[in-house]
Amino acid sequence: MNDLQLFGLPARQGRWLFLPLGITAMLCLGTVYSWSIFRKPLTTALTKQGITISATDTLLPFATLLVVFAILMPIASRYIERYGAAKVTAVGGTIVGLGYFLSSFANSIPLLVITYGLIAGAGIGIVYGVPIAVTAKWFPDRKGLAVGLTVVGFGLSPLITAPLAGLLIDTYGINNTFRIFGVAFTAILLAIATQLRFPPTDWQPSPQFAASPTDAEPDRLLSSPSFFALWICYAIGTLAGLMAVGIASNVGKEVVGLDPSMATAAVSIFAIFNGVGRPLFGWLTDRLKPKMAAIISYVMILIASIVMLNTGKGQVVNYFFAFSLLWLSLGGWLAIAPTATLSMFNPVNYTKNYGIVFTAYGAGALLGTLVAGSAKDIFGSYTNAFIPTAILAIIGISIATFALKPDAKSQQILS
Repeated sequence: MNDLQLFGLPARQGRWLFLPLGITAMLCLGTVYSWSIFRKPLTTALTKQGITISATDTLLPFATLLVVFAILMPIASRYIERYGAAKVTAVGGTIVGLGYFLSSFANSIPLLVITYGLIAGAGIGIVYGVPIAVTAKWFPDRKGLAVGLTVVGFGLSPLITAPLAGLLIDTYGINNTFRIFGVAFTAILLAIATQLRFPPTDWQPSPQFAASPTDAEPDRLLSSPSFFALWICYAIGTLAGLMAVGIASNVGKEVVGLDPSMATAAVSIFAIFNGVGRPLFGWLTDRLKPKMAAIISYVMILIASIVMLNTGKGQVVNYFFAFSLLWLSLGGWLAIAPTATLSMFNPVNYTKNYGIVFTAYGAGALLGTLVAGSAKDIFGSYTNAFIPTAILAIIGISIATFALKPDAKSQQILS
């Protein structure tokens, strides 16, 4: 297999081109993190039609997408090797594009929940695992680096898609923006699908590389107290982070008084922190163990919450500081949780185990939406949403301190 060619290069060199392909796919999928850019024009468009909508209503399509994504991703990942990377990406990419395109015709929140939340969310859940699986297979010698670089695209997506969405909405309107994104995402993901494939089963990056044994031992994830501690910690971390994603632009405009262009730019800046959080907390989790990395994340959430509770008109520095911490923490949990799953439980069962743990991401999205929307609807300001995040951060610190530890029986199996 030493003569295997990829993109006209020997496979050992050509495999690196799967990384930009995977990052590009993730940039398309991660446009969900730019949802706060859509909320204000969406509210304006529906209000002109005589439809009264609440803050919670405008967050429902966003939350639904994340919940569907979190549920479907681990299910779809089990079928990638059966049907092939290209077919799964093509099907999922078409569904993503269809969801965005149909959203342009939605004239109510319930319809947006179906088109954007259910349909686009299903497409994202189908595609998300493919670039990760492909790079992991082609880089058995550098799996962490390859997968880490691939998923950074999801977190950094708003750096590109937020200003692009803002420009398109200002130029063509929100409905045409959904259509443009739908067509573009379908075309890009279908093009990428034609290039994705797995290596032959006996391929190795070098004759010296020896694959890890794959003999599986039974796992006990759902009966382990450590699982419930990790699941709750992950849900709390993503609740605060995804809440911040959903309301970033609106808080900038309504609480701090930023003009729309500055609020859009802020989302792009926060995306950098989201992207940086993944490798940073991956490194911290390796060095300090999941417990300490989780505690650091919760301290950041607590500080950010306290700062936002004392932020008002014109306090731009407070806003940027607090939301940077919240987006950084969100990116951090997308490194802490998989690393913790790998280190706390039998690593042979990692794919199955992390699929179950990842459902906490969907729970965090749903609860974060309810917290943010209820605060706005009941109190008239998003500021009060940071009271529950501060309380939950303290709860998270306690759970991480006393319960976030390796499962004892899994460790006995491995010892």
